[in-house]
Amino acid sequence: MIEQTDRPTLGPPPEPPPPRIRRSQSGLLYALSAYIIWGFIPLYFRALSNVPPLIVLCHRVIWSALFIALVVSIRGEWRHIWPVLQSRRNILFLSAGAIFIALNWLIFIYAVISKQLLQASLGYFINPLLSIALGMIFLRERLRAWQWLAVSLAGLAVANLYLRSAGAEWISVSLALTFGFYGLVRKKVDINSLHGLLIESSMLVPLAIIALPILHSPAASWGTRGLLSLSGIITAVPLLCFGAALRLLSLSTMGFLQYAGPSLQFLVAVFLFAEPVDHAKLWSFALCWLAILVYVADSLINRRPQTVADEPD
Repeated sequence: MIEQTDRPTLGPPPEPPPPRIRRSQSGLLYALSAYIIWGFIPLYFRALSNVPPLIVLCHRVIWSALFIALVVSIRGEWRHIWPVLQSRRNILFLSAGAIFIALNWLIFIYAVISKQLLQASLGYFINPLLSIALGMIFLRERLRAWQWLAVSLAGLAVANLYLRSAGAEWISVSLALTFGFYGLVRKKVDINSLHGLLIESSMLVPLAIIALPILHSPAASWGTRGLLSLSGIITAVPLLCFGAALRLLSLSTMGFLQYAGPSLQFLVAVFLFAEPVDHAKLWSFALCWLAILVYVADSLINRRPQTVADEPD
């Protein structure tokens, strides 16, 4: 007679996490994907350092418009875009947004190619705080005491850079201003980031097509042409992840995560590009990080979500 041995009984299968937790996990994955791509996007533009920034910008505009149009067609979302174009007011604000985003892209590309990524990183640290100030000036939003302190510290960071650096501070200030005003005009139009960027880039496509033959550049290799054609994917994919994350996460969480992009850019500049960090830059970054800490603490204390930037790069 065969003795029966006791076998460990398997318990019931583990229950799947509740839908809310699954949404948060998916949203966190999308958000981190977006900000990691934006953080390491300087590596892509550094690979194109042999191409003039204006030509890189023209290719980014054209390929972004084509790739986003393809995505919108596959998703059948044109019906959400046509109504926006029926308003002259919307077209006016989106035209202004197209100008600001083109300038922002151009300055960022130039910063990477000219080995001044630290300045660009600082500009995107300043941007959320500048957006608060712009909201106060143009949208009559009221600032709380701690928000005033955060904005003042960011102002000190810019002043310190201006007084103690060798003149490259214009990159940080210009990036913060162009993206700050871009966010301001985009608040005037009820449209999501992807659809808005499609309209804005489409407005710029004719200018890019005209400019490319005029701009003189050395003959590009097939590898360089291939990299340029990827600029649309590089632009749209993190934006798609960002849009998905916005639908799944709270604005407070997104507000904390938005500093991951410029933080990664800072690390890329220091450890991969070996850009020197002088005392002026270090003090400006320290003041900016302190301002962000005050800003985040104020949001937590008052339980109000932080403003989230649409697309940092």
